[in-house]
Amino acid sequence: MSKIAFLVAAVVLAITPGPGIAYVVARTVAGGRFEGLASCIGTGIGGLLHVLAAALGLSLLVAESAMAFGMLKYLGAAYLVYLGVRMLRRKDATFVLPGVAAQGAARALREGILVEALNVKTALFFLAFLPQFVAPALPLAPQLVVLGSICVVLNTLVDVAAVFAAQRLLSSGPARAARARLLTRASGVTMLGLGAFLALARREV
Repeated sequence: MSKIAFLVAAVVLAITPGPGIAYVVARTVAGGRFEGLASCIGTGIGGLLHVLAAALGLSLLVAESAMAFGMLKYLGAAYLVYLGVRMLRRKDATFVLPGVAAQGAARALREGILVEALNVKTALFFLAFLPQFVAPALPLAPQLVVLGSICVVLNTLVDVAAVFAAQRLLSSGPARAARARLLTRASGVTMLGLGAFLALARREV
């Protein structure tokens, strides 16, 4: 059950429009498909840095106190509920592109790494999300790396798809806005339900 819950949550989070997708699409618009793909690789690498940091930090936490790790899992479940509520309360779910200028693929790669690596929200999310799905009886760090890497791969695949469909994503009109709102609402309901399920499920630490 936990594996299914993880895959559902990871897929939902990957396809939900957000700053990452907006950034790579903006890069594509400014510098073309090659620059957009380079930025996808960069954000993927930045995401992996967060995964490694979370695995190291959480492993050290467990070594110090299993009870503290258990509390983190409950706080993580509460954080997922918070994300779901915030998605449901969003009044504007439109797809807004940041302003960027063409700078070449190499710089797009480096900037993508920095943009994602310095994203505090990504760090908080991995710390809250990954511990929900680990098996306490198995070594912690490898599980966190595998689960986090799956999330990063899914996010990167969606970013790459967004690059190839950039012109379609940029098309204006009420239908596009309605789809964005519907997707955000559906994601909010999923995250809310997942957080509640994880908070109420029997836990072993």
